[in-house]
Amino acid sequence: MSLFDKFSSLASDREALLSVGFDPFGTPIEEVYSPTEARIDGRRIILAGTNNYLGLTFNAECLQAAHKAIDEQGTGTTGSRMANGSFAGHRALEKELAEFYQMRSAIVFTTGYQANLAVISGLTQAGDVIVIDSDCHASIYDGCKLSGADVVRFRHNNAEDLDKRLARLGERANNALIIIEGIYSMLGDRAPLKEIIEVRKKYSSLLVVDEAHSLGVLGETGQGLIEECGVLNEVDFVVGTFSKSLGSIGGYCASNHPELDFLRYASRPYVFTASPSPSVIASTRAALPILRDGKHLRKKLWNNAQKLYEGLSELNYELGPEISTVVAVMLDTKEQALAFWRGLLEHGVYVNLVFPPAAPGKKCLVRCSVSAAHTDEQIEKIIAAFADLGSLVK
Repeated sequence: MSLFDKFSSLASDREALLSVGFDPFGTPIEEVYSPTEARIDGRRIILAGTNNYLGLTFNAECLQAAHKAIDEQGTGTTGSRMANGSFAGHRALEKELAEFYQMRSAIVFTTGYQANLAVISGLTQAGDVIVIDSDCHASIYDGCKLSGADVVRFRHNNAEDLDKRLARLGERANNALIIIEGIYSMLGDRAPLKEIIEVRKKYSSLLVVDEAHSLGVLGETGQGLIEECGVLNEVDFVVGTFSKSLGSIGGYCASNHPELDFLRYASRPYVFTASPSPSVIASTRAALPILRDGKHLRKKLWNNAQKLYEGLSELNYELGPEISTVVAVMLDTKEQALAFWRGLLEHGVYVNLVFPPAAPGKKCLVRCSVSAAHTDEQIEKIIAAFADLGSLVK
């Protein structure tokens, strides 16, 4: 059997995708005008699938900080944090993240994906147990694989099922690592964090919360679901990314456990990956206080989210279970979803197309992510586009 034989089914699937004239998973964005508008195929398009929740990608302070860092420190570090790539800015950002979360320390990683790989594989090894929500992100699943630990999945957002699975572990539950997300990226639903913490306490397990999609979105200062639920001191590790609300790229982990610092030596994804470029660190540092103080941005964001969710609900689309900054329309078949995605693009709206197994429940999704930078007019245009395409799902 050839190494390439496994691609044969992918090749046929890709041919079907290209039949609509675009590759939905590789559409070139030719020019970006703002956090919410770009040129695709020569036309001005509303961006409704970027995860740019606070709209900070064109913020003047962030741009200025990035330009200054390039001029003073160059375009890249050319090395890992362990070798030659740990600059003063990296350490400063770690200190600022720790202060933001009111935690003992934080570590910065090159991507959010790498943060999950590093934290999970650094904390656990063969013989340990990781218990994860079944809808966790691929980076969490991959971190589990890299660790070599035993992996147990519990039903999505079901604290009772988590309890049952930990009970079956017996004494091993006392050292288990539970991993959940604040807001789940496909359907936009929140984790039942308080209930999960009660289960965690019962078994003396450790808890990781991935706030990738809830950082900047939930809580008085944007810390995420842990702040909204008031459980900051009851979570062991907070993992997140810079690539959404902070408008750059990178990842982090914050914790009160002094052992967090040992991940710098024990985690291969940290040790052997080049560190983030100075401009990325500088723009992220500029964005963090804007996020923290951005109550007005969160208010606008949630007003937009409510307007879009309710508008699509009134059109009788099948949506995620709650109003969220992620608004996903569920469709039954790949063909239906592909036609819908293409139709939205023709109506001047770019969203994400998601197929199983990435989409839960064997459904296909056209997934919108709302931004504080979306205007009322843009939200109305998105709803109008969905209204015009309603015949595709009937």
